[in-house]
Amino acid sequence: MKTLTKKDDWWRGAVIYQIYPRSFQDSNNDGVGDLLGIVRRLPHVASLGADAVWISPFFTSPMKDFGYDVADYCDVDPLFGNLADFDQVIATAHALGLKVMIDLVLSHTSDQHPWFQESRSSRDNPKADWYVWADPKPDGTPPNNWLSIFGGPGWHWDGRREQYYMHNFLVQQPDLNFHNPEVQQELLNVAQFWLERGVDGFRLDTINFYMHDKELRDNPPLPPEERNDQTAPKVNPYNHQRHIYDKNHPENLRFLRKLRTLMNNYNAAAVGEVGDSQRGLEILGEYTSGTDKMQMSYAFELLSGHEPLDARFFKAVFDKVDEVAKDGWVCWAYSNHDVERHISRWHLTPAAARLYTTLMMCLRGSVCLYQGEELGLPEAELAFEDLQDPYGIEFWPEFKGRDGCRTPMVWERDAAYGGFSQARPWLPVPSVHHNIAADVAEHDPASLLHHYRRAIAFRRNHEVLRKGAMEDMYCSGDLLVFTRKDEDETILCYFNLSDQPVNATVPPGNWVTIGGELGSIRPMPDHTLHLGPWQPSILRLDDHGA
Repeated sequence: MKTLTKKDDWWRGAVIYQIYPRSFQDSNNDGVGDLLGIVRRLPHVASLGADAVWISPFFTSPMKDFGYDVADYCDVDPLFGNLADFDQVIATAHALGLKVMIDLVLSHTSDQHPWFQESRSSRDNPKADWYVWADPKPDGTPPNNWLSIFGGPGWHWDGRREQYYMHNFLVQQPDLNFHNPEVQQELLNVAQFWLERGVDGFRLDTINFYMHDKELRDNPPLPPEERNDQTAPKVNPYNHQRHIYDKNHPENLRFLRKLRTLMNNYNAAAVGEVGDSQRGLEILGEYTSGTDKMQMSYAFELLSGHEPLDARFFKAVFDKVDEVAKDGWVCWAYSNHDVERHISRWHLTPAAARLYTTLMMCLRGSVCLYQGEELGLPEAELAFEDLQDPYGIEFWPEFKGRDGCRTPMVWERDAAYGGFSQARPWLPVPSVHHNIAADVAEHDPASLLHHYRRAIAFRRNHEVLRKGAMEDMYCSGDLLVFTRKDEDETILCYFNLSDQPVNATVPPGNWVTIGGELGSIRPMPDHTLHLGPWQPSILRLDDHGA
């Protein structure tokens, strides 16, 4: 067990860099990224000023959902390397000052996991109740109306037991039964295995899917006017239900408290992914309030939508946070491995991309950055025959899946496959990505890469931006204004979220302009601000000034 010598809130306000291992760096030229590839590129992450890395799953898996279908929680899939390679990741990251968070997928396993193989063998074996099994209705149909996020019923018939098993995702991803204490203890053992190996925390996949309603009651319908596509694409009937019985069970909090108690022994932290477009922030508030549950949860509000987020939207989101999660802690992101990259999703110009980056670094909460966003990578346009994602294959062409945001990182403009590998990668490398490769960005002082470094350094240099309160947010047209405040510092932030100039008036006080390296401008002598398109003004109150 570790001796607690570090601050126990290192995670609060941290900048966490997400690595999707298959697409980060290939070290053995088989076309797939791996752990030693991560070791090679960790200096790039450290150079950004990030506090931690979140590594998406690398466990033993048949890869039906590219590692989110786990067949062995305590080993590395040979595709990615071995446990010794993972130890190198830990050692290298820690030497560079980076924490390591790994992606634990606890709600379900692969159907190839030995636990499921035993569970499905009979109705009376030792693990018979480790998964969610149910008898059919008298007419042979599934036990209720629950649906899978990946399309179709959330139940699959198994002839061995002559019962249905529940799967919130692929048929090959059966759901574990968290109502069984043995299951909970075994998953806590898994977490301890990795904590003992040196990880600093976890990203907990689909944390609100852990438990289901024991009575297997039908979900009620969701009126059309309340449907959105935050949790599933619009074409998926999953959006037609109010998901109150297949997930979000209140007893889940008991398990989260057990996990927090374990993590406290290692000064580890977790960010839980709350997948719910109906009560997401409310659940986030429940899961992160106090000091006995998860430290933070991943929010989808800034990951959704196909128009740039305007000032009114930000105001509405943070009003909702204040209403239902005031005592919680949010981890914000614009992009990840499941959604269209935000540069393309919002059709951002370079100036807009820089401003949204600066804004993110000034918001209250922690931050997740997805590999490649610091380069400004757009979504890759792929042909149907190039698709690997079963989600996209199922709903093509209305929904093209997640492959477009998962294409390999581009490190070198003139190298084959962008320096990711010398072999043909598992997904194509778009030619347009080569021109914004990391080596190109390094030599361009005006590149988005350098802006990310400056913005992260700015956040790190002002503790109030990491951990302070956020107050008095308001919007006026395209102008978003808020204050960050703690005992030592007060910072007033203005953001023009448009391509048109806006004016504002700064309140009385001795305000000093900071963040000039981020494009922040100073007020006029008469306290007016004339903000150009996509321009910020960040002001610090100098209580000791004239």
